[in-house]
Amino acid sequence: MSFQLLALGVSDVLKIVNEFLLLLGGIAAFIIGMNLMGNSLEKAAGKPMRRLMTKATKNRFVGVATGAAVTAIVTSSSATTVMIVGFVNVGIMTLLQATSVIMGANIGTTVTAFITAISTTGGELQITSIFAFLAFVGVLMHMLGRRDMVKYVGSILSGLGLIFIGMNTMSVSVGGLMAEKIIVDGEAVANPIAEAVKQLFMAIGLGKDVLTWEIVVLFLLGALLTGLMQSSAAITAIAISLASTNLISFPMAMFIVLGTNVGTCVTALLSSLGTSVNAKRTAAVHFLFNLIGSLIFIIPLSVPVVGNGLAKFLQSFIPSVSWQIAVFHMAFNLITTALLLGFQKYLVKLACLLVKDKKDEKPVGEETETLDMRLLKTPAIAVGQARKEIMRMGKEAFANYKLSLEMLLSGDISGRAEFDEREKNINENNRYINSFLVKLSLGDVGENDENKISSFYHVISDLERIGDYAENIVEYAERMISSEITFSEHAMDEIREMDLHLTELYKNVELTFGGINLSYMPKVEAEEQATDDMNAKMQQSHLRRVTEGRCTAEAGAIFLQLALNMERIGDHMYNIANSVKSYAHSVR
Repeated sequence: MSFQLLALGVSDVLKIVNEFLLLLGGIAAFIIGMNLMGNSLEKAAGKPMRRLMTKATKNRFVGVATGAAVTAIVTSSSATTVMIVGFVNVGIMTLLQATSVIMGANIGTTVTAFITAISTTGGELQITSIFAFLAFVGVLMHMLGRRDMVKYVGSILSGLGLIFIGMNTMSVSVGGLMAEKIIVDGEAVANPIAEAVKQLFMAIGLGKDVLTWEIVVLFLLGALLTGLMQSSAAITAIAISLASTNLISFPMAMFIVLGTNVGTCVTALLSSLGTSVNAKRTAAVHFLFNLIGSLIFIIPLSVPVVGNGLAKFLQSFIPSVSWQIAVFHMAFNLITTALLLGFQKYLVKLACLLVKDKKDEKPVGEETETLDMRLLKTPAIAVGQARKEIMRMGKEAFANYKLSLEMLLSGDISGRAEFDEREKNINENNRYINSFLVKLSLGDVGENDENKISSFYHVISDLERIGDYAENIVEYAERMISSEITFSEHAMDEIREMDLHLTELYKNVELTFGGINLSYMPKVEAEEQATDDMNAKMQQSHLRRVTEGRCTAEAGAIFLQLALNMERIGDHMYNIANSVKSYAHSVR
């Protein structure tokens, strides 16, 4: 082989270098195309898609279908999982609900393997040419289009075209590098590069017939490369290219693909850094699902009779190795989801064991005023007690709002220590209630109680936001005192009027949520609308005072921010009352 390398001329070496550079360029074009198409699809269907994600709570099957559909749209399970981690982090989705969506995301990501298979099957030049033309059309749409939707569609077409161009470039370059014969001085000789790669594979034992220990190497190779590139689609595409040129066998490609499913979890794990405990557990569930699923497949496939038997079975009716890999990828995720869907709660429990509660959280068993972990044995009672604890948290949040407004109106911030202590309690109770709800959702709860638990996550998130707005008001008070800013009497009257509406709103929200009584909703809606109207009135009054020279810029800025914060507090109160609608219909 060394003599063959020496026999190559400069032009022959450059040809090999060119093929290698084209391979890298093909990988780059493929990844850019995937990201461009996925991001553009997400922008084009962003709001409906997010609404679909947040409503994927009816049952586990809806969750799986939603995860599959969204991932098929954005062409990336990593993007979907990162989105789910974010939803869990802010309390939009529960950990248990996120599990089924994650399972669906793994099914949806197999679409990319089929796209890749299309570009490598018969007539690939024609197919690639068509999509290359679509990429050109997409560029024109993006450059010349005036409406955002036209630009998004143009970017989608450009991304799709780049995927096929990149895949075709990879296939051609790999074919050139791994051709059995090359022409040197007019004679056909063995390709030294292909021979070197084949000998390397033989040296580490990666031949056509995969042995048991070699499975680990292939699996780890797929996981490592995917983790580094953060794209399972790209590594799957490379595996398809290698298999299409007969450099690796279909059984070898199977284990690389299994590894990519574990490696793709790196993106979600990285995105969970700095998030809540439950968000970290969501990333852990994603990792556990893929790892357990891979092990379920690896164990039987490591037996030569089973592995080779599966390969022969697929080859019997699927002639193209590209399509064999795509079908195997789809079958793996479908079967894994079918097997593990009934064990969602156990996956969540295992994730809770791996990701412990934060040290500053109240330890398990240290009950709040109304919650005790022993109540988890009787879920129906535990749900009722959780409601009581949430109401207590609501009282503290509203008390802090009232205290913050009092400090702002009076110019006396001596109550800051009391405010901070209460805010600390609110945060601690928020974490503890959240942890209690996670453990409660893992128990044997009925459908109505599941709906209540799901709504409770949203409620405590709303209460947390009310506390944050109260903290903003305290900061406004401190700024006014330090800068010697005062409001006019007319402005003070408007603030007090807005406060009266918020106080009345809170009273009706408490009656609605605490008593699960929708008869108070008309009053809630009326008072919430009143806060919106007051906010608009305060904005107009401010403009009038500025025009008349009766308001300074500094005072006006704080006044407008205060009006907006108070209106947002009203919005969150309304959300709390409105949450009862998701289960009140079944309460007698």
